[in-house]
Amino acid sequence: MTDSPAPGQLTFDLPAPPVTGDTPLVPARMVNEFVYCPRLAYLMWTQSEWSDTVDGRRVHARADRPGPPLPSPDAIAATEPTLTTRAVTLSSATLGVIAKIDIAETEDGAVTPIDYKRGKRPHIPQGAYDPERIQVCLQALLLEEHGYRVADAAIWYAESRERVRITLDDALRSAARTAVHELRLLVAQGRIPPPLTDSPKCPRCALVAICLPDEVAALQGSSLAPRPIAVPADEALPLVVQSQRARINKEGETLKITDEEQGETTVRLIDVSDVVLFGNVNITTPALTALLEREIPVTFLSYGGWFRGIAHGLGHRNVELRTAQYRQSFDNAFCLRFARDLVAAKIANQRTILRRNGRDDAERGLALDRLSAARKVTGRAASLGELLGFEGDAAAVYFRAFANLLSPPKQAGAAEALAFRFDARNRRPPMDPVNAMLSLGYAMLARHLTVALASVGLDPYRGFYHAPRYGRPALALDMMEPFRSIIADSVVLSVVNTGEIGAGDFVVATTGTALTATGRRRFIEAFERRLSQETTHPLFGYRLSMRRLLLVQARLLSRFLLGELPVLPHHLPR
Repeated sequence: MTDSPAPGQLTFDLPAPPVTGDTPLVPARMVNEFVYCPRLAYLMWTQSEWSDTVDGRRVHARADRPGPPLPSPDAIAATEPTLTTRAVTLSSATLGVIAKIDIAETEDGAVTPIDYKRGKRPHIPQGAYDPERIQVCLQALLLEEHGYRVADAAIWYAESRERVRITLDDALRSAARTAVHELRLLVAQGRIPPPLTDSPKCPRCALVAICLPDEVAALQGSSLAPRPIAVPADEALPLVVQSQRARINKEGETLKITDEEQGETTVRLIDVSDVVLFGNVNITTPALTALLEREIPVTFLSYGGWFRGIAHGLGHRNVELRTAQYRQSFDNAFCLRFARDLVAAKIANQRTILRRNGRDDAERGLALDRLSAARKVTGRAASLGELLGFEGDAAAVYFRAFANLLSPPKQAGAAEALAFRFDARNRRPPMDPVNAMLSLGYAMLARHLTVALASVGLDPYRGFYHAPRYGRPALALDMMEPFRSIIADSVVLSVVNTGEIGAGDFVVATTGTALTATGRRRFIEAFERRLSQETTHPLFGYRLSMRRLLLVQARLLSRFLLGELPVLPHHLPR
């Protein structure tokens, strides 16, 4: 619950807002989370951040099975000595609480609520921790308000298979009512509580990768080094299908991809993070429905790799975050400050690519100096239009120097070197192999960031730097600016300089240049390898994959827009 006031400090207890028809009742589970960690409860209840576990659903499966209904208070005495009722839902406008009681046992005219918990019973004097005791106490208070007599309550621990009796004394009842009051007041005020400081609770929390407690604290000035808790392993990966004769069906809990050329491939739904379809890939309605139900986004690209759109389920329900995003997007001063930092980070990372890969000569040194100057001048831009001019000048310097970084293997011959000659950036359509790969790399990066931003509750189509336009993921284009060089450009350098992609992997015509199906497959594989590579975060010090880095950056953006961070930290590798 909330911290106690300092000695001598005056307190002013505000009443919680009255429960009306428009006010949702607070689930007893949320009160449990609030007592455990107020920030966790706010993330779950106000910002709709959830992370259900398979173990938790398994534990409650038996308790949720239908059974005989709970008799009325007057009829309990007439029932058999012991009656077990499962999944009883009760609510109270007076308490402002709703709860689903896992088990309600009636015996000798009294009802005992029993709450199921996974894990082992803690060996402490109270028999259970305060959050669990308060949750089951609220269930008892609901039963009493509906006219039932409740003598005590109990908690069943599935792992140790032990039942713990909970005494419903006056102190516990008072603590339960106070917790409900404080949670409802917190939600009404609309201010997210600060993260816990170096708490042992955080590494075990299911929402640690969403909350980012150590990262937020570090960016707010804490001297404690963040623990590597926000970077779980990438258990699910993208499924990319580009064969124009492929068909995707659903079979049980798997997707079956049938291709006349490649044969059949089966992928478990649990192993898929998102699905990418190139061109006219056929996906059946049951398969698409299964993906939408699991909130697995499906991205549609043209055969050449242009980003067409994305389909996902009901989407994230964090209205508070999107409200803050929309409000800031109409603030011209905020948009200019945001864009200045964005372009400065982009130029810094372009300079990093040249410094890491270029030859030490006068031309390279001049380009590095010009980019350093360009980064400094972005802070003096008086408008977004002026900033666009500074960004364009820096891009011209960068791409002139980028051409010198391309060096196909010598054994490939002069034809390969000529094929990968790069004079300037061009697009729509790209006129040479290098530009074709850059365009595809940027389209794939925009897709990844669109998925990441949508998954944290942001609207990818409302940005701060790129102008909003129909079908244009402006925020994704904003956030990809610092990552263009260190991800997409890096992949292009790698596949050219290692010979992974050659001149024969392109179709060159007067209308433009495009990768062949084989070349595109190789480029996508190289791009996904790059995203799976681990890097050390320059601010937090722990290692994480580039794929996870994009998601962490989206999370940091949400914390910044909600006012928890003074500035948005950009990823600036050394």
